[in-house]
Amino acid sequence: MDESLLDKKASFQALDLDDRLLRALGSMGLVHPTLVQAKAIPLALAGKDVLARAKTGSGKTAAYCLPVLHKILAAKAALPAGSEERKRTRALILVPTRELAEQVTKYAVGLVKFCGKEVAIVNIASNSPLHMQAPLLAEQPDVVVSTPAKIMKHLVARNIDLWQSLETLVIDEADLVLSFGYEDDIKGIVSRLPKIHQSMLLSATLNKGVEALKSLVLSAPAVLKLEDDTDEASKLVQYVIRCTEDEKYLLTYVILKLRLIAGKCILFVNDIDRSYRLKLFLEQFSIKACVLNSELPLNSRYHIVEEFNRGVYDYIIATDESDKMGERDDNADDDAASAAPTVESSDKPAGDADTEMGDAAPAAAKKAPKKRKRTQDKEYGVSRGIDFKDVAAVINFDFPQSARAYTHRVGRTARAGKRGMSLSFVGKESVEERRGDHQKDEAVFERVAVQQRKRGSEITPYKFDMKQVEGFRYRSTDALRTVSRNAIREARIKEIKHEILNSEKLKSYFEDKPQDLHFLRHDKALQPSQVQPHMKHIPQYLLPKISGIAQADGVATTPDVGFVPLNKPKRPDRRAKGGRRGRKGADPLKALGKKRRK
Repeated sequence: MDESLLDKKASFQALDLDDRLLRALGSMGLVHPTLVQAKAIPLALAGKDVLARAKTGSGKTAAYCLPVLHKILAAKAALPAGSEERKRTRALILVPTRELAEQVTKYAVGLVKFCGKEVAIVNIASNSPLHMQAPLLAEQPDVVVSTPAKIMKHLVARNIDLWQSLETLVIDEADLVLSFGYEDDIKGIVSRLPKIHQSMLLSATLNKGVEALKSLVLSAPAVLKLEDDTDEASKLVQYVIRCTEDEKYLLTYVILKLRLIAGKCILFVNDIDRSYRLKLFLEQFSIKACVLNSELPLNSRYHIVEEFNRGVYDYIIATDESDKMGERDDNADDDAASAAPTVESSDKPAGDADTEMGDAAPAAAKKAPKKRKRTQDKEYGVSRGIDFKDVAAVINFDFPQSARAYTHRVGRTARAGKRGMSLSFVGKESVEERRGDHQKDEAVFERVAVQQRKRGSEITPYKFDMKQVEGFRYRSTDALRTVSRNAIREARIKEIKHEILNSEKLKSYFEDKPQDLHFLRHDKALQPSQVQPHMKHIPQYLLPKISGIAQADGVATTPDVGFVPLNKPKRPDRRAKGGRRGRKGADPLKALGKKRRK
């Protein structure tokens, strides 16, 4: 946790929370609340509606989980042991994505670990069929965590009735809930709740959509606008490189293979095929990476994020599909909110949303409409909501399609008081390609640049000395030739089959054998037979004259970063040791443009 976010004058003890919750917080090493927790928890305990704006990583989850759980424990303590009133659903927590639902549930369960069986928490956001979740809801758990679409389906099916029992409604990442097209579901849910209940809205931004949601859900709320973006902006350094499609692959290969960015890295692409193309490309050089996209089963996605956070994997290739979810720039289109596509209507059958993999195979066999749709998880989100930890850098391999998506992506790094770096590739036209994507990239980039300047940040053009990496070009070109459309399709099918098997194992192992999870890998080569042995290593004559590796926080702009000579490396793909120190504030990426010292 960022020390600057903590309110050192306050303590959780002073918030009059249940002793069992305080004990759980102590076991987590938490003594002082963050600013949003110190302000929001007393208001929530007093029964006030709350609208809180706080940046990612500021402790919003605890800000609503603690008062919700405290109120449930207090209500049960006032009732006799055998009372039927003790068994009722008192709180509903709505989140935009299934991944975030998993994280919120895990955190809430951790808070009640010293409460015995006093509080039951159920996550129904998974893509299990409604009839399998109905028995869980029939038990009337104290807290239900869900996406708006899923709980709405259960309400319509009458698997749960909140009219008499609900006391608290929480909507986390409220701006994202709306941009994903859940507005109609929210209205349907609110119409089925008791007239008197407490509501809490938490969001990273307060836009027009959140204001509309505020009038729908809240009654005379306390509004908290707590953190400013200026401190975060000072810790994030942003670079942009204008390059052709082929140069994207070339530069990514050089940056990752030479470890010019030390630490964990997320590479964002705009569609699923692109993620597999990049993974297959990197495999040619023995660079391991996981793919994260909406086609993978939920259990596998969650496990990939958990293992990444533990440091098992260094690189994740994440497909950002926020544009397909209806997430757009407010200023790009005045009618963005009304034009945003809605999630599958709750009145219709759940279809592919209620199966682990969807009906990809049967759907292909049916006579499809004009446009063939790939079956994907409509409640998947990766650029927002997911708690990626200790991310040193974000690489926008494909430039995002909206300024909002850019903000969410780069927000995955420079968190919890640590420095971070983003590197974005903006397409430029090449004679060979003539893709036309560069025009769209430039239009979005201009909006992004204006937005970042308003926040006190600049996106600095980064100029690689292309002569230094020219020797790598033929290797990059050879590797790309092997990544054909057929290879991508086969790899995609193989990965999905593999992850379905992993998902089945994860279902039981999450509960029965958690230690065996460490043996499940998500970064295995998809086409090991096509990897040429000589591509794994970099010959000495190809190495740049001097190359740098970030130290300290593992971030490119950390002061006192030294340049490390890679002239005679024993293992080119590992960090070199004993390098000479460079001048203060040096950027290791600029090593590609430096001359060797004599």
